[in-house]
Amino acid sequence: MRILIADEQLRVRFALRVLLERQPGLVVAGEVVNSEELLAALKATRPDLVLLSCELPGLAMLGPLSALRDDYPGLIVIALSGRPEARRAALESGADAFVSKVDPPDRLLAAIGQCCT
Repeated sequence: MRILIADEQLRVRFALRVLLERQPGLVVAGEVVNSEELLAALKATRPDLVLLSCELPGLAMLGPLSALRDDYPGLIVIALSGRPEARRAALESGADAFVSKVDPPDRLLAAIGQCCT
């Protein structure tokens, strides 16, 4: 499974990359820091899944996540935020799952597993 990491925080991207690269069958297809880079990377890398920060600069301009799926059918989106209260808005926007950045790493791996079965 090819995963694109879309997060504005360098330390978060690094931690996610290290975690994911240790898992068999998961490949980090790239990292982006804003919505413009996200759109370019989606086109270039065609990932299966995006780990998408709810605070990604420019994210509001993309509109609902369903619009991304029009261009990338089958794309799985797991929303990430340091604010657990962002869960509802992320899921209503069309995310397949939500994981708080303060959750243990196993929670993210479980969400990936659930979304990909």
